[in-house]
Amino acid sequence: MAQTKLATLVSQLEQARTQIGLIPAKKLEQKFLRLFSAADRAPVGKDAESLIRFHDLLLFLRAFPPTVAVLRRADLLLAKIEAKVKTVLAAGADPDLFTPEEVAGIAGTVVEATFSYPVALWLVQHYPREISIQWDGYERDTQRGLIWPRFMPLLEEDSLIEAYVPFLDWLKAARGQVGELPWLVQQFQRLPLSEKEKAALYDAQEILVQWDLTGSRASRTHLRKPTQRFYFHQGPLIQRRQVSIADELAKPPLPIKSLPQPQSEKILDMMKETLGVRYRELYGISNASSAWVAQANIGRGAEIYLCGLQPDKRQPLRAYLAGFTVKNGVPINYFECSSLFDWTEIGFNTFPAYRDGETAWIYAQTLRLLKQLHGTNAISVYPYQIGDDNEEAIASGAFWFYRKLGFRSMNPELEQLAQSEEKKISANSKYRTPARTLRKLSKANVVFETSEAQRGAWDKFSIRNVGLAVQRQTAKDFSGNSQAMLHAANKKLANQLHFNPSKLKPDQQTAFADFAAVLNLIPDFTRWSAEEKSAVRAIIAAKAAKTELNYLQLLQKHARLRKAILQIGSTR
Repeated sequence: MAQTKLATLVSQLEQARTQIGLIPAKKLEQKFLRLFSAADRAPVGKDAESLIRFHDLLLFLRAFPPTVAVLRRADLLLAKIEAKVKTVLAAGADPDLFTPEEVAGIAGTVVEATFSYPVALWLVQHYPREISIQWDGYERDTQRGLIWPRFMPLLEEDSLIEAYVPFLDWLKAARGQVGELPWLVQQFQRLPLSEKEKAALYDAQEILVQWDLTGSRASRTHLRKPTQRFYFHQGPLIQRRQVSIADELAKPPLPIKSLPQPQSEKILDMMKETLGVRYRELYGISNASSAWVAQANIGRGAEIYLCGLQPDKRQPLRAYLAGFTVKNGVPINYFECSSLFDWTEIGFNTFPAYRDGETAWIYAQTLRLLKQLHGTNAISVYPYQIGDDNEEAIASGAFWFYRKLGFRSMNPELEQLAQSEEKKISANSKYRTPARTLRKLSKANVVFETSEAQRGAWDKFSIRNVGLAVQRQTAKDFSGNSQAMLHAANKKLANQLHFNPSKLKPDQQTAFADFAAVLNLIPDFTRWSAEEKSAVRAIIAAKAAKTELNYLQLLQKHARLRKAILQIGSTR
């Protein structure tokens, strides 16, 4: 197929992008503006692929502009994208070209995803007219038959014995003039159950939600955080080879400010929009607490926003942070991390449109903030991030992204393989690690250890091992009866701490029970000093506080508890 005029112009624009900071800004500006005008006039026809590339290049330049004129023209052209999408679809382009995860969320398209209960509830509150349910091909009738009778009287006349139940007829009769998803969510809200139980029931239905982004500010085309001061890239973008994580972590703390509640809620809404239009969810953003949202201005027009979990949604042992980066008002990535003592595991994802834009430097600033807030010395990246069951990461060479930033494999054999590959690369600059080797290298976590870290201390640790140890003890001593185990562990810990857990608030009682199950695995806990036990009591109380930051600080002061949990989690 002959290349369209738009495709040719987009290729020229992509080439011009590589010249940011390498030629005078005014000269580059003139080149961009000329190509912008030509691309805007070029017929779109059915060339959806080139339109998507044009759209993403405009977004990149909106986030990383060389001049104010380029930024403004990019914004003006992005405002025209929805009309061009409608044109290309009317000409017969395949709508599925707009659905892959890496390009989804463009203005004028529809997003389809199975969202969790918290996100469905949020969508109903914020976008009730733009959402609907896609029932075509739905195959969870058993779940509907078990769940819907809770709020549809007499449905069991059909669902208990009939082979075919017209569930949508029942739904239409029950909801009246209310939309399907708003009505269903409302019924779950009314159930006399905990939020966790409501979420489990709703999620079991696996409802596919359609979110129409026509005219929506939530589309990735238009989503912006209002910005008064912009950063313009007069010089070259910072490359990975220029980034040293060790140097960044050694720098003074970044200024961090907690946001007032109304602003916190707006930022959390933006996080959910950013992920939702890309079919994505992050547990820590879907269940974030608006009581604490923090902002750090890291420079170069980039701001990192962080949030923690609601107390009743927190992990049993680890402390959690999530967030995203906004560059000149444009969301460009997201991340999450779970920390325990001085160790953390982080997931970080830059959206495809922005991966050529100072990703390594922004990643280093994220780790800098993480160390500042969580005090971690061992920063681990889990296998999926570097390619395990993730062909996108294999294709992009994600393992080498982390390796060149100073990460090593936590598996001795794979570390030797990585060193062998480095020797091959050193001997032959044209050598490229085969995909099959990258898949092997991705089978274990990689870790960056600071100079303060106890090297290798966490190499064999897995939080899963702690949980499995609890299960084995429950099977051995309580015949698998977890309630009996928890009752005994709670009683034992209460006696050791000379404390009545019934006096605690519900979230603190949950934290107490979680710690009781783990401390019950420590043979010599009864011989710990009164001071060590008192510190455990303070740690448990801090787990359910407004944030988990003090909880981590207290954990890091308890050397004996660290040693015990590290040993449990390092034994399979």
